[in-house]
Amino acid sequence: MEQRIFGIETEFGIRYSMTGMGQLGPEEAARKLFRPVVEWGRSSNVFLENGSRLYLDVGSHPEYATAECADLTDLVRQDKAGERLFEKLADQAEEALNRQGLEGKLYLFKNNADSAGNSFGSHENYLLSRKAEFSRLVRFLVPFLVSRQLVVGAGRVHPSGPPQINGAPESGQPSYSFSQRADYVWEAASSATTRSRPLINTRDEPHADAAQYRRLHVIVGDSNMSETTTLARVGMTDLILRMIEDRQGLDDLELANTGQALRTLSHDLTGRTTVELKDGRKMSGLDLQRLYLDAAVSYTDQQGAPRPETEYVLDLWGRTLDAIDTQDTSAIDTEIDWAIKKKLLDRTAEKLDADYSHPRIAQVDLAYHDIKQNRGVFYLLQAKGLARRWVSEESVTRAETVPPETRAALRGRFIAAARAAGLDYTVDWVHFKINQQIALSHSCQDPFATEDAEVEKSIRAMQDATRRDQRAMPPLI
Repeated sequence: MEQRIFGIETEFGIRYSMTGMGQLGPEEAARKLFRPVVEWGRSSNVFLENGSRLYLDVGSHPEYATAECADLTDLVRQDKAGERLFEKLADQAEEALNRQGLEGKLYLFKNNADSAGNSFGSHENYLLSRKAEFSRLVRFLVPFLVSRQLVVGAGRVHPSGPPQINGAPESGQPSYSFSQRADYVWEAASSATTRSRPLINTRDEPHADAAQYRRLHVIVGDSNMSETTTLARVGMTDLILRMIEDRQGLDDLELANTGQALRTLSHDLTGRTTVELKDGRKMSGLDLQRLYLDAAVSYTDQQGAPRPETEYVLDLWGRTLDAIDTQDTSAIDTEIDWAIKKKLLDRTAEKLDADYSHPRIAQVDLAYHDIKQNRGVFYLLQAKGLARRWVSEESVTRAETVPPETRAALRGRFIAAARAAGLDYTVDWVHFKINQQIALSHSCQDPFATEDAEVEKSIRAMQDATRRDQRAMPPLI
């Protein structure tokens, strides 16, 4: 596809830390967090004027789904805008709880695992042509996704060593892995999302014209704090998808055991432990990623860079593989999440004269994912120039209210007009509906559309009604 729609859905961990006696569970904390949303939206599942979706998912996980983006940098902005919106809600909830005498601090963590062994996800969505042979795409994409964690994993401390791999018991030696999500994913592709999680969810919900499109739903990725890691994660995958769709330049690297390979590669920071392919060959994570990178470079040399960000994505991809190969992360330790975090953890362990089993190491690991800008470890590093930015804070602030130039722009304008007119509306990814007036109901199947005559007509009608109501209002003084 020449164009593609991207989206990221992020589930956040939530915790309310009480100052005094007592406890506030995650369910109650989440309800308090969403109270302002429910008050204006009459639901804990709402679409916002920036085109995104904000909702409370199963397990009391606050979740943010970005608006449809056709541009990688827009996606980075929209992803960060979700953090900022939840940060504001968390501040409001914390103030409300303190006023009730429940003094404490509300934390939202953009990570993928908690201390109780639960996992929550960061799901990527890619629009595909319906002409693409989905089974073939999955076969060629899965080995890439299994080994992609070497580049874009968020990193995770294991104080008691890695969990069982290949039937072996825990070593008891503290360790660090590339990925947080890898220990919880078991299959290549299925319709499951919780118990036997796959890398790719096969549910066919394109949120678009099903005759033209389908949606690839990738649920194996880690939640990234780093803007450049997010950019690499989606940019790399877009390139590989283009090559699969064009049937160019990729070997068949189907794995013998997907889940086992995923965990084996996650827990090998050298990148050299091998996994078995279905044809009997054995390859390391570095071997696999080098093949994909070389193919992507060759493809872009022949076809040209498909996006303005492609050159940077390829460069960062290559530098990360080199860093693993040489075990020197100095060239990536401001750009790649697992390397940024590991540098900090190593310095902390050195100061403590301890290893990764020290409780302080686990605290720093978790605090890295705190989304509060004046407290979260990632943001403290970013403020010191130790974590690179890709987008400006001004553009992130704008993305909190302004949608990207896709169908999200229509949705955002429709929501804004309906709210200003005080009308009861129902909106999802495809449908825009004013509940009191059937004539003001629309379906927009084109995710790339920024204009629609019928939707625009309804928006103007609501805006005209709002202006008439404002003229009819008596003066305040």
